[in-house]
Amino acid sequence: MRPRPAMPPGAARDGGRAWIEAIFASRAAANGGVVRRAVRDVEREIGRAALIAEVRRRGWHLVECGDQFVIVCNPGRITVIC
Repeated sequence: MRPRPAMPPGAARDGGRAWIEAIFASRAAANGGVVRRAVRDVEREIGRAALIAEVRRRGWHLVECGDQFVIVCNPGRITVIC
């Protein structure tokens, strides 16, 4: 496998558009479910700010838990139980 060319964090060639679209094209996202991605992958591919902006634009919810981002692909109310 060829190594990827060095790029600064969050500097995908297309601005991360293809990467974001791939996340939100999943069946879980389409059905209002939950999608998760490693924080390090998000920071490498598009940057934290770009993910936050996209989730906000869609009216969904984003939670950071440990080394994962959890995206709730639904604009409904969220209640943290414990």
